[in-house]
Parts: sequence; structure tokens; C-alpha cells
Amino acid sequence: MSRPLRVAIVGAGPAGIYAADALLKSGAAADPGVSIDLFERMPAPFGLIRYGVAPDHPRIKGIVTALHQVLDKPQVRLFGNVDYPRDIDLDELRSFYDAVVFSTGATADRALDVPGIDLDGSYGAADFVSWYDGHPDVPRTWPLDAEKVAVLGVGNVALDVARILAKTAAELLPTEIPPNVHDGLLANKAREIHVFGRRGPAQAKFSPMELRELDHSPTIEVIVNPEDIDYDEGSIATRRGNKQADMVAKTLENWAIRDVGDRPHKLFLHFFESPTEILGADGRVTGLRTERTELDGTGNVKGTGSFTDWDLGAVYRAVGYLSDELPKLPWDIASGTVPNEGGRVVEESGEHLESLYVTGWIRRGPVGLIGHTKGDANETVANLLSDHAEGRLPAPASPAPEAVDAFLAARGVRFTTWEGWYRLDAAEKALGAPEGRERVKIVERDRMLDASEGV
Repeated sequence: MSRPLRVAIVGAGPAGIYAADALLKSGAAADPGVSIDLFERMPAPFGLIRYGVAPDHPRIKGIVTALHQVLDKPQVRLFGNVDYPRDIDLDELRSFYDAVVFSTGATADRALDVPGIDLDGSYGAADFVSWYDGHPDVPRTWPLDAEKVAVLGVGNVALDVARILAKTAAELLPTEIPPNVHDGLLANKAREIHVFGRRGPAQAKFSPMELRELDHSPTIEVIVNPEDIDYDEGSIATRRGNKQADMVAKTLENWAIRDVGDRPHKLFLHFFESPTEILGADGRVTGLRTERTELDGTGNVKGTGSFTDWDLGAVYRAVGYLSDELPKLPWDIASGTVPNEGGRVVEESGEHLESLYVTGWIRRGPVGLIGHTKGDANETVANLLSDHAEGRLPAPASPAPEAVDAFLAARGVRFTTWEGWYRLDAAEKALGAPEGRERVKIVERDRMLDASEGV
């Protein structure tokens, strides 16, 4: 093949950009090279980094610097504000590219099957994260009228939600939060945040640094009940074999034995409490019922039959993300992933759907940290290149790069580019400069498009 290998990547978050990087660093980058187009339904790239990471986590957002270097490469193009499959579907992608890699991630809340989950005041963590991160497709306001709030889950998303609810608007103002989020947080009445996990400290999924950051705020008092510090043989084995789990457990132990201070906002970390029902009256959340659990020797827990009703005005479930099903691709309902072998999309029969690949959370489910998607990308790309080398990728009908631009223009799609991101980036930084902030995120999709186009 005398032309470059043409690859489309659907989703310009970390997983998709890591796949582009793997392609660029492979032998495919040699003559005749590789040509990569990333399609992103948001007007801006970076996915989870922009719309899934709490605004007071600049260290994690620093990953953008590395992603920038990939998108700066001349072999890579960005098509933002392009929705799959509304603006371009699978057959159309295959007509332009030798291979298509899906890296669409996971943005919805996983369901929690307990009574009362649909009450007013019961929320999904993903929806709340989208609000405070300025996602263009969610409402501009959020009800923050509950003084006592529950967060269900013991992962990093639960910590982010609890921390944002517990911090003051003044603490968060120096971040990139848009004005509507700052205004909403000014009205936040939460003074007690209760985080619930059904298992023990050794099974918590927090990362040690994220956990310790809870205690850095001058307004948040983190409280752990000494009775919740308990381990069985399975828990001890977990701590011995997992340095991060051991660090988390040690931090929780230290908090459990200290005196409670006088910081105005109390953040309680509860373990061995399994949510069984969200309580309500007149259609609104009034509390949470949990069953006390105990360790069974293996690190798992069993119910004790002892229940507690907690007086609470809102409940946020942070029990995991779920990917959206992708039209025309096989789907595993239970895991919320595209069935695959090493990133190759496979049908129920086990046969590989030629030229189709997946990477990131759509491939393995929403687990692990951002950096873990690099391994996915490397394996997926290695298998794609193997298929290419062995002639298993059918040639597209219209491989010329300009054919894609013409197709989207003819369809009336107002797409953004990598150059447009630089303009949007500059516009957001200009908004932040008068207040001494790095940036103020633009929320409205039309305003993002205008800024990207220099309007």
C-alpha cells in the first residue's frame, strides 16, 4: 500500500489519544506512514480529563500536557462536535478508513437496585460530575438544598463528589469552574456528608493520595468510626499484597483514633454499612436505611440483620460508570462493553469483525486509573497492525483525508479542529486572567463552537 494507513478513532479522551500515540510510535509511522483522525462528540477533546475529573485536581489534569503532544503531531487530526452515529455511522467510517477504533469510554451511572432510588433527591454521581465540570449537555443548575447528604460508594468518584459537596464555593473559585457552578455552590447547604461502603477499610477502592486530600481542606473535618476499623484473614492478605490498599487502611486508622476537630463541614466515612433502601416522603428523599455487615474471613461481607435509618436529605450513588451501547456493534449487556479479544471486536460466534477495534473502558469496563488505558491501547494497536500486516484490513473506498472534510461539510456538521481547540483554550484562559485563574471553562456548546472558530 503506497498511501498511509488510515485509522479513525471514535472518542478523543485519554484512551483514544493513547491509541493514536501507540500508532505513531509503531512501525506503521514509517513510510508510507499512518494517518489518524479522532472523532469527538464534544467540541473540545480530552474526554474524562475535561468532563470527569474534579476541578480541584490540577495534578490529574496535568495529563493534558502529554495528550497535547500527541494531538500536535501532523499525522493526527481532530474532528470535534461530531456524534457517532448521528453525524457519521459505521458504514460511512469504514468507507474512509482501513480501521476504526472505538474509545468512547463510560459516562452514565450504573444502576443501583434498591427501593427509593427514583425519589426526588436521589442522584447519580456521573450527572453531578457532569454539572460541576461544565458539560455542555446538562442543566446549568443543581439542587443543593440538603444539609445532610449521603454518597454511596468507596471509589475515587465517591471521594470527588463528597469533597465538592463539602468544600466551600470560595475554596473552589480559583479552579476552572464556570460561573453557574460557582453560583450553585454558593447556595449549597450541605454541612454533613456521609460516605457509605458495604465492606471494610481494606476493600476501599480509594487511591491513597485522593483519600489524604480530603483532609487538606481547612473547612472539612474527616471522621472515621473506630468500630469500622476491622480486618479478617482476607483483608490482611489484601493489605500485604497491595501497597495502595495498605496505605489507605493506615490513613483510615489514623483518622479513627484522633479527636474530632472543629472544622465546620463534617465528612463521615462509614464502612460495613450496606444500603438497602432510600427512604422518602411525599416523593422526596428523607433518609437512608443500611444493614450492618461483617467480614466473613475472605474479605467479603455478610449481613448481620441489624439496620440503621440515617436522617438525610439527598443521596448520590457512586457505584460505577456504564458505557452507552454503540449501534451496529455487538454488545455485552452485563458488563456494558463491546465483546472483544485483545481489542479486536468479535461477534457472538467469536469471529472478528474485520477492521473494528476497541480500547479503554468500552473495551474492559470502567475500572482502573487513567494511566491503565495505555496498556489497552498498546495491545489493541498491536493487533490492528498485525491484521494490517497480514492483509486482513479491507481497503476503504475513499481513503483521501479531504474526503472526510467534504462529507461532514455536505452533511452540515459544524465540526471543530485541533487548531480550533487552541482558540477555545485561549478564550477560556482569557476569561480566567482578570481573576488570576488559569482558565474559566466555557460551558455552552454554541459558545464553545464560536470560540473554536474565532467568532
